[in-house]
Amino acid sequence: MNGIYFDNAATSFPKPESVAVSVVNYINNIGANPGRSANRRSIEASDIVFECRELLAEKFGLKDPLRAIFTLNATDALNTAILGSISPGDHVITGGMEHNSTMRPLNSLESRGIIELSVIEKRQISTEDLMAVIKHNSKVFILNHASNVTGDVQKTTDLFNLCRKKKIITILDAAQSAGTINIDMHKDNIDILATSGHKGLYGPAGTGAMLINDSYDYETFVPLKTGGTGSSSESFSQPVFLPDRFESGTLNVPGIAGIAAGLQYLKDNFSKDDIITHKNRLREMFLDGCSTIEGFTSYRSGTINTGVVSFNIDGIEPSRLSMLLGDEYEISGRPGLQCAPAAHIRLGTFPAGTMRFSFGLFNTNDEVERAVTAIKKIAKSIR
Repeated sequence: MNGIYFDNAATSFPKPESVAVSVVNYINNIGANPGRSANRRSIEASDIVFECRELLAEKFGLKDPLRAIFTLNATDALNTAILGSISPGDHVITGGMEHNSTMRPLNSLESRGIIELSVIEKRQISTEDLMAVIKHNSKVFILNHASNVTGDVQKTTDLFNLCRKKKIITILDAAQSAGTINIDMHKDNIDILATSGHKGLYGPAGTGAMLINDSYDYETFVPLKTGGTGSSSESFSQPVFLPDRFESGTLNVPGIAGIAAGLQYLKDNFSKDDIITHKNRLREMFLDGCSTIEGFTSYRSGTINTGVVSFNIDGIEPSRLSMLLGDEYEISGRPGLQCAPAAHIRLGTFPAGTMRFSFGLFNTNDEVERAVTAIKKIAKSIR
């Protein structure tokens, strides 16, 4: 399909060819359920799953690959982390740029009187901001590493160091940053990391992972769901060991094969800062090109960015702009609130939202130039 795809913050596209090859290989040549039998196909499926755990552990600085837990997506991982680590009466802290995958479970818990909730309503959070809201019963700090609206990256190391000193559990929403920003769970004091598998890791849609720090006592962390694991089948109780404690039911092995291929592709082809450098170069190129457009507003900041830009043009709603870009120029972006109304309240763009472009690994200079030309024509047509 022709056209320009600038919606990589929703899901990356295209995927490396090796991802499709790995998914199809599992479906056509293996097909068995891992951990449910001792036959050759089942063992091959188990090998695929373990290889992906090893690649995830290496990517995020874990020693034990069994602490890489597969989930449906980042939202599933966040719900598992949030609901599993919180008890009635706990005080929970989060940021002001969070995605609804964090805000909705927290608001639900608060509205039912289960937790106290503090939201630090800042675009960038400092240790002073965090210290100001910590209470005697503060249990968990959940933070969006990179905004899916603006691409802003939080400076988490000092914040999480403070939490470690205060014995506060740290949960990092890395849905937007994983694969683009270098993350080391030990160095950055991240207790639990939630990520999608289909964005910066370049796996298939409907995949994700929850990673648990080697030093974190996972037995204090209650599973969100229980059921068949292929292990300890004689017991009516959920296994306490990893990964089975948090993985019930048949895994999405085709998706996991795809994540493994995506991770291997990144490992084989890119050094430490290649990806973020590429994405930000395209972002700056786009913003420079649009800087002379009358009525063009971007919501950039001076921080590190994941290659995301939100913008508006005076006189045209984001939804209308998106339709024109798609229908007339075959350019795909994301208009509206991007499932993050809290971020738009901070930016002053609620309720209409913004038009968002999120650049990916396979986007080019030519695509950015074509998009700038299209936006200039649209802006001129409404004057």
